[in-house]
Amino acid sequence: MDEVVEVRLGRTRSKEWQRVGQGVHRRVASTAPYADLHAWQQVLPSSAVFSHLSAAQVHGWWLPPLPDELPVFVAMPRSAPRVRRPELVVTRHPAPPTSVTIDALRVTSPAETLASCARDLGVLDLVVLLDAALRAGTTREEILAAARRRRGSPRLLRALDLADPASESAWESLLRVLHVVCEVPVVSQHEVRDEHGGFVARGDLWVVGSRSLQEYDGGVHLEAGQYADDRRRERRLADVGWRRNGYTSGDVLHRAVSILRAADEALGRQHDPERIRAWHDLLKCSLFSAAGTRALVKTWRPDLS
Repeated sequence: MDEVVEVRLGRTRSKEWQRVGQGVHRRVASTAPYADLHAWQQVLPSSAVFSHLSAAQVHGWWLPPLPDELPVFVAMPRSAPRVRRPELVVTRHPAPPTSVTIDALRVTSPAETLASCARDLGVLDLVVLLDAALRAGTTREEILAAARRRRGSPRLLRALDLADPASESAWESLLRVLHVVCEVPVVSQHEVRDEHGGFVARGDLWVVGSRSLQEYDGGVHLEAGQYADDRRRERRLADVGWRRNGYTSGDVLHRAVSILRAADEALGRQHDPERIRAWHDLLKCSLFSAAGTRALVKTWRPDLS
């Protein structure tokens, strides 16, 4: 990042300056990515690094839905001067946390970022972050080392068991976890081939033991060109005896039992809607639900409760 974000401390009523936090303003005209974080970095001790979801954003990972009241997360050693501002959630460590610099921002390393997120995020939120981090090259060994003797480590380890670097989007990750916790065996990015070994299609999730694909359909699938491609793909699958079921984010969040029913039908087993409880239990403790979001915001920003 070449641009230096201008910061003004104290009070100001000028429209040229945007409030970042208590007594901290940055110039509105700044076009730097994460300009608010650059502004905070200039007023924090040099030993402070951004952590938790603030670091996850800078790492460029997929994220759960972030509330408007999201604080800025900071980690620093206990030897550093104490920082107290209502917009910051500061954790103090016996030693400086491992960190990297991305676009001139000091952020915790990928594994340390995941360990800090595990303090309070739900398993489902962590799976989304883990899938993105693993896909970007973070190793399971690094994550396990960072999680050792940390608050939230059991949650992180459970999420790691559910993670899959083959995922290609956050919603695909959610769709996969829905199947797994409802006892539907699935394989990500399965290649369907014809009787001669020719490639037919690659599917988000294959319901193992069936000839059925379960897939996430994002907004791009509504575009004219993509819609036509999707219909041709479905015909190719039908020609070799395969079926594709496509689902939206609304289906995943609000109509999950219909997804489970389709998977049960593909497996030829009796549908048991009670199995969806395992999915709902994960969902309600995550940022993908209103209740989970309210609970976390209350934890992070008690001044708003």
